[in-house]
Parts: sequence; structure tokens; C-alpha cells
Amino acid sequence: MPATPDASDATPETVLGFDFGERKIGLAVGQSVTGTATPLTTLPASHGQPDWHHVESLISEWRPQALVIGLPLHMDGSESEITEAARRFGRRLHGRFGLPVHEIDERLSSEAARERIAAQRNAGRKRSDRGDRDAMAACLILEDYLRQADSMNRRGDMT
Repeated sequence: MPATPDASDATPETVLGFDFGERKIGLAVGQSVTGTATPLTTLPASHGQPDWHHVESLISEWRPQALVIGLPLHMDGSESEITEAARRFGRRLHGRFGLPVHEIDERLSSEAARERIAAQRNAGRKRSDRGDRDAMAACLILEDYLRQADSMNRRGDMT
């Protein structure tokens, strides 16, 4: 692969991002071409298990080429029980839908989501609730992934 990929080498890619939680799972959709993501919804979950039919309908609707899961890590980078549960969720997504699943560090995404929602509210956007925070966290996770993927693409490191 050339050190600086030609723009024609880039394939537009739709990606769904997930902010995993035991009781709620936030979702966002993003595009590699624009490097942007949009919060979609928050799915209720029971012990980390969403309504798989709802997930399937979202995947059918958005037709992503890849999925991104935020990994909840401790501030020192160490893993916890919820980290393994998120990895298990990613494996289930891959097994059910056959799409590549990428994992990304999600430390501080919930706090950043709270801040972004507060800024939107201060700018006049009224609609904001706790469910929005999970979808916004998924959006921020996905934006981080898209930034990292774009940076690696620019360096020619991606295969």
C-alpha cells in the first residue's frame, strides 16, 4: 500500500457504534467519508442482552460495513468485569451478523456525552434525557474510532 493512499482507494463505509451497558446500550451511526457520527437510539438491555430483533432491524436499515464497541476500561487502562461483558457482546454481534467488530477505549465517553448534551441544551436544544446520553456516548466512541481510522489511513497503516 502506498504511504499516502489515493482518495480513490478509500471506500465509503457506514459504521454502527455501540456504548455497551448492562441495562442500556447506546447506538450511533457514522460515515468514514465525513468522519462524523450521529446518535441513533438507546436500547434497553437485560444483563447486557438487547432485543436482538431490534438490533437486527437497525443493521438492516443502516447496512453498516463494520461495528464498533466501546470498551469500558479503568482510568489506569486495566480491564474490569464490564470490559469482558462488552467483549462478549462484540463477539455475539460478530457471530449473529458476520460483520467485523472493532473495539475502542471508551474512557470518559459518558462524561463527554453529558458535557456535549449540556452544551446543546445551552444552545437552545430542549430534547435531552438520560437515554440521549447513552446514544451520545456511542456517537463520541464512533467519532474517536473514525478519527483514528482516518489518521491511520493518512499514514498508510491500514490494510
